[in-house]
Amino acid sequence: MRREIPVEQAIGMPLAHDLTRIVPGVFKGRQFAKGHIIRPEDVPVLLDMGKRYVWVLELEPGELHENDAAERMAKAVAGAGVSLSEVHEGKVVLKAARSGVLWVDTERVYEMNCIDDISIATRTPFQHVEAGTSVASVRPIPLVISEDKVRRVEALAGAAGERAVIDVLAYRAHRAALVTTGSELQSGRIEDKSGPVLRAKLARFGVPVQSQVFPGDEAEAITAAILDAIAAGATLVLVTGGMSVDPDDRSPAAIRRAADDVVTYGTPMLPGSMLMLAYRSEAAIFGLPGAVLHDPITSFDILLPRVLAGIRLTKQDIARHGAGGWLGS
Repeated sequence: MRREIPVEQAIGMPLAHDLTRIVPGVFKGRQFAKGHIIRPEDVPVLLDMGKRYVWVLELEPGELHENDAAERMAKAVAGAGVSLSEVHEGKVVLKAARSGVLWVDTERVYEMNCIDDISIATRTPFQHVEAGTSVASVRPIPLVISEDKVRRVEALAGAAGERAVIDVLAYRAHRAALVTTGSELQSGRIEDKSGPVLRAKLARFGVPVQSQVFPGDEAEAITAAILDAIAAGATLVLVTGGMSVDPDDRSPAAIRRAADDVVTYGTPMLPGSMLMLAYRSEAAIFGLPGAVLHDPITSFDILLPRVLAGIRLTKQDIARHGAGGWLGS
């Protein structure tokens, strides 16, 4: 509970609110933070500020100050890839401790936010974040909160499984291979535009391109090029060209022959709905539609960070992108 008492009687008690000090032309700002334990030397300062009385907190058994609650909840939900800010006005900010892909256990966060007086906000999951980026905030809503509610958050966090509720997953080491289809490119009649675009996208994640080949339009040659790339050490194969539904587009069939697990041909995202994703053992194979080469953000850009972080995607993962899958203007 909060209680207003004379400043001289408040020594040893925590302030219930921030207190601002104004010295005209010299200083205006917070002099004492909410939760500050009042010391004997603070009394003259408070009196100079015109504060003969202050509001202090007196916690009942089973209650927590917002700062203590925020710190406990933040520690419960944070993984090794995030760092915690100092608590400020009842809020702790989680920051990326490394570059990687943002992992959020969305179901756990939902359940936590269904608890009265709890607020946990994150950035959109599975996006690339740079080290130092703020990715989430954790706070209780009231100044004083029941400890039981904080324990419920901690229990949900403890049940999250092998990954923390909020984390930044580091990228794994990868080597990419480009399989650029099309007889017009194989013959040299048309200049390849896909290679520079894909190399630039991969460079953002530090992924080297070990090879680029031009197998033409025949499905058997495309399949052989994919298998050769994986045999040479590629963990990521990007196939461009021939990904539409025209009768002479053979890349999807070639990818199916090379893969032992086809996740999807088609996504509920635009641009990039004709993307294909498959795996051969641990190597990921993308069939990339033309949109990837001329649109800045496509389904490929949304899915790539997870693949690079070693998250094995499923059809259900991709299906969830339909809500919010309109990526263009």
